[in-house]
Amino acid sequence: MINFFAKHWIPDYREYQDCHVRQRYGILCGIVGICLNIFLFGGKLFVGWLSNSIAIMADAFNNLSDAGSSLILLFGFRLAGQKPDPEHPFGHGRLEYVAGLIVSVIIMVMAVELMRSSGEKILHTEKVVWHTQTLVVLLVSVFVKLYMFAYNRSYGRKIASAAMGATALDSISDAVATIVVLLSTVVSHFAGIQIDGICGMFVGIFIMYAGICAARDTIDPLLGQQAEEGFVEKVHEIVLSRKEILGMHDLVVHNYGPGRIMLSLHAEVPVDGSLVELHEVIDEVEHQLSKELGCSAVIHIDPIWASDEETQRMKKEMEADLKLMDPSLSLHDFRIVRCTGHMKLFFDIQEPYSCRIDERELVQRLKKHVEENHPGVELIVYVDRI
Repeated sequence: MINFFAKHWIPDYREYQDCHVRQRYGILCGIVGICLNIFLFGGKLFVGWLSNSIAIMADAFNNLSDAGSSLILLFGFRLAGQKPDPEHPFGHGRLEYVAGLIVSVIIMVMAVELMRSSGEKILHTEKVVWHTQTLVVLLVSVFVKLYMFAYNRSYGRKIASAAMGATALDSISDAVATIVVLLSTVVSHFAGIQIDGICGMFVGIFIMYAGICAARDTIDPLLGQQAEEGFVEKVHEIVLSRKEILGMHDLVVHNYGPGRIMLSLHAEVPVDGSLVELHEVIDEVEHQLSKELGCSAVIHIDPIWASDEETQRMKKEMEADLKLMDPSLSLHDFRIVRCTGHMKLFFDIQEPYSCRIDERELVQRLKKHVEENHPGVELIVYVDRI
């Protein structure tokens, strides 16, 4: 159904990474979600009232909250698609993550209310009345929620939307919840065992877990998270494809929402190269990154002595020493400055947050190595945490 509407409403509907296409998919999926959830709310409310089932009634209002979540998702995509303005020069893309976070909070609030109602039902057990309409509505609800999970997950991945991923997770949790409610109704009718409240409590706990997972997936990009490995590899591939660039480091990626990525990096170039030619190369690389990855890039040039034998020999020596301390350590910006009567050795160390060596200890161990093996050489080193 989504694909049918997309073909007729979204121009270039297969260009999933285009900002306008992403926005329209988000709005379309939001509208479909609102309609389906209101339909399910009405059906479950009716059969819940007929059967006197707290679990079914709670499941009905859960669908009503899902309709509200879809409405928030719709407005989230609408607002996130606004163009940058003087107050928000990087655009409004993160509003999509905010919408996903609001959806997650609603899920958790409904879970708390459901657990409270189920607790009362456990303390004050009431008989659930069997109706054929109940079975039909609950079965239809399961299939509808599975369909909603499928299209939200599929299109959420295609357009890289954390908000739609949260909605997909909510849909599958709703399907599981409805199956539990259906089983409790069947057991109550055929076995005479009243487990309506217990099943409602189980559903509430499951929905709470889904809400927490969805919140985590939307909070991470809001706080700032490490760039995806595939994206980083592609940046390295593009930058290092130019023979004039000998290496790169200090890659920093800022995500201001889907399609609004800014990155900066340091490119190592020969110190004896032509500044004008190297500037032209860097410009071309920045444009290539923008064209292929859809990001805005700023590249800083680091000149290095690639042909100086002593520099290369000492660099390999320092790299070997670092690897002995921890294989995750690396260095860059390695250079030697020869002064009257002595020599200065400069470089930066990249130390991952996973490395447990104290920065001061790391620097002291390197300085001790240089003092013992290269008397008269002054070591100046900086540590970058990555």
